[in-house]
Formats: sequence, structure tokens, C-alpha cells
Amino acid sequence: MLNIFRSIPTHMDYKGQKLAEQIFQGIILVSAIIGFIYGYIIEQFEWTVYIVMAGVALSCLLTLPPWPMYRRNPLKWLPVQELGTEEKKPADRKPKRHAKS
Repeated sequence: MLNIFRSIPTHMDYKGQKLAEQIFQGIILVSAIIGFIYGYIIEQFEWTVYIVMAGVALSCLLTLPPWPMYRRNPLKWLPVQELGTEEKKPADRKPKRHAKS
């Protein structure tokens, strides 16, 4: 049973995170506006709260799981390098210059 959970992807790329955030905020904003207008018309604050809560639930359902639309741009990692190939010796480093005050 644990292997089933391990096979589910849990990552999201940076563009997918941005898209999820935009969708989340958009749904909550639209549901808040609709809830306010509907609650104002029928004069029931209770319905405003219900509509906003439904919007939050919908946005969580659409944005919290790592759906494939959030994983379209995978990260490109640098190749593995051996230790010591890119390290500079202390003598090779340029001295830092401080700005004059």
C-alpha cells in the first residue's frame, strides 16, 4: 500500500507554482465578489460565507494536488561534477573592493 503513495508525483515546477497561485487567488476573489453580491441581494451574510467557503474548497481541489498541468516545465539540473574541479584556490580569487565613502 505504501508503494502506491510513493508512485504519486509530489513535485511542481516554478511556472506551475505561479499558475497554481494565480488560479487560487482568482477563484477566491471571484467567489468573494459573487458571495458578497448574492448575500447583499438576499440580505443573508450566511450565504456569503458559504459561497466563499465553496470557492476556497474548489481552489484547494484545483491547486493543491500536483496535477500534470503544473509539471510541464521540469527543472534542468547541471551535470554532476567531481569534487575539486570548479573550486578556486584562495590565491586565484579576486580581492573584494569596498566602495569609498
